[in-house]
Amino acid sequence: MTGVLHHPGYADEKLQRVEQLIPCRELQAGMLVSLMGQLPHAAVSCVECVSAALLYERVLTSFFGRSAASFLPRSPSLSEFVRLYRHQRSQSPAEQTRYIVMEKAELLRDADANLLPALLRLQELVDDNITVILLSEIVWEKFRPNTGCFEPLLLHFPDYSKGELQQILSTDSHPSYSAELYSSYINILLGVFYSVCRDLRELRHLAALNFNKFCEPLTEGKVKETETHKLWRNIEPHLKKAMQTVYIREVSSLQWEQMQQTEDEGGALRGLSAHTHVELPYYSKFLLIAAYLASYNPARTDKRFFVKHHGKIRKTNFLKKNEKTSNHLLGPKPFALDRLLAIFYSVVDSRVAPTASIFSQISSLVTLQLLTQISHTDQLDAPKYKCSISLDFISAVSRTVNFDIVKYLYDFL
Repeated sequence: MTGVLHHPGYADEKLQRVEQLIPCRELQAGMLVSLMGQLPHAAVSCVECVSAALLYERVLTSFFGRSAASFLPRSPSLSEFVRLYRHQRSQSPAEQTRYIVMEKAELLRDADANLLPALLRLQELVDDNITVILLSEIVWEKFRPNTGCFEPLLLHFPDYSKGELQQILSTDSHPSYSAELYSSYINILLGVFYSVCRDLRELRHLAALNFNKFCEPLTEGKVKETETHKLWRNIEPHLKKAMQTVYIREVSSLQWEQMQQTEDEGGALRGLSAHTHVELPYYSKFLLIAAYLASYNPARTDKRFFVKHHGKIRKTNFLKKNEKTSNHLLGPKPFALDRLLAIFYSVVDSRVAPTASIFSQISSLVTLQLLTQISHTDQLDAPKYKCSISLDFISAVSRTVNFDIVKYLYDFL
């Protein structure tokens, strides 16, 4: 849909191109257009700019040319950047607002403590008509500096609805097939994945990865394009297997196709859960192991399994009194953060300091939907979690770090 955005400061052709680049975001784009003029800007990726020096160089180069950035010392301080910017600004006054667009702005949490507060007050520091835009996939409260800082104006981009995802993904139609067929395929794909994944990039990857399999009966002449029910029956088991790859990307597109060919030729297709550990960091694997043990072992058994044994347990019988049902049949139980960390430090094979990195990896496991946070963020008590993976999955992860998890599971004693 075009022609929704209108603003006297912008040509209609530019606004139509914006609509085509960001479909289903007309409301947010319209608000930004109403607030901003034309965009002389410096686009800064916080992934690429791994140091403040690279950030300063990118900003000065974008606004004043490469020669301006050459005056920066090898390891410039914030004050040196501000001094050089003010000098260049006096030579080239801004005719309209300058913008610094920071992509992946949450990575600024790992930068110098004064950098983010300074960026939020950059207009005051450099005495220029300049605005800093922070782009992030997490909420501002998650990386607001502890020190006092200027509070930014927040513009929330909500998740795409199912209908919007259908509209956007259907535009990627395959040239060899009709747009109606591809739209039907996207509808099937969303029917499987929408409940667990709303990420457009991930869904687009999954759509491209599985479309050839969807079209196999067509290329072999077994069905017609209108027989969507038969096409669905053919692709359904493969999409369910692909459910285990969401967000983790443990296999490449080529590997996924080879695995499907192996299955078609009569070979055994290895469960994807045997591969999902590949992209997990080392300590994340042990955090996941600890989470699984905390979910499926009664809390009263922790002392028997972990205290004073550094991962070794006694070979005595551990009698289960008044136990009628397996914990695995009852499902995962919630556990507190401190219990998770206590088990983690017991099972990991080296000493690990309780750093922010460990806590960020827990957050990453929640993002990957391997853990589920069940307590609300506004509660005063410690957060609680549940492990949301299968025994096969955690067994595969455990094998990669030479940890025999079955020996630590109460149900298998």
